[in-house]
Amino acid sequence: MHCQHPSSVRAGQIARLKQQIGRLEEGRRVGGDAAPVTTGCGPLDRLLPWGGLRRGTLVEWLAQGEGAGAATLAMLAARAAAREGGAVAVLDAKGEFYPPAAVRLGIEPDQLLVVQTANPTDHAWALDQVLRSPGVAATLAWPEQFGGRLAGHAFRRLQLAVEQGGGLGLLLRPATVRAEPSWAEVRLLITPRPCAGTEAVRRLTVELLRCRAATGGRSVDVEWDDETCTVRLAAPMAYPAPHRRAAGA
Repeated sequence: MHCQHPSSVRAGQIARLKQQIGRLEEGRRVGGDAAPVTTGCGPLDRLLPWGGLRRGTLVEWLAQGEGAGAATLAMLAARAAAREGGAVAVLDAKGEFYPPAAVRLGIEPDQLLVVQTANPTDHAWALDQVLRSPGVAATLAWPEQFGGRLAGHAFRRLQLAVEQGGGLGLLLRPATVRAEPSWAEVRLLITPRPCAGTEAVRRLTVELLRCRAATGGRSVDVEWDDETCTVRLAAPMAYPAPHRRAAGA
């Protein structure tokens, strides 16, 4: 008679328990059986196990510096989420959001809801409310706009709110929060790269840091064209051939 080692039995029990918890979470998730929402960027969709983003979830876009392109990519996902109806809510505490830029990306003006708040308390309350609203297809917010940090209990509250509302919660955050715990289903790091050619084209690396149903660490290089408002897979960078020294040199 073969007896399993106690540590092997315990490891198997833990694995089965994780699977059961995962199934329970999927059953509770709003829109869990609905078709995924494209990110608006085909190469990024292919990094995700569902071929897009799932409604009722939070997505973090971590920007590696100012002008990294994270807000542009998040807005494309918001546009896709609102394609079948619903508002795109933007929490703009600093008054820096430029609505015509969103319209240029294809978001209808009557779908755009810009919320400006004067203090952290109002900002947190407004974000919670729009995430809970079934009429909001996507919410964009900068949680650190007032200079504070997103505490764990507040982050969890946002996750529960978006599950109730069934939209997408798109959180734009600095890359400095990368080491902090996250309640987002997907966490992406956006890093700008040098790009040869016209200034209208920006090259970005999008890295999948975290995803509940896939292994992180994968990345893709994309190019954003400001003139055409399109994103595409970036062509491989051309590097000069290494200089070979003459024989005997």
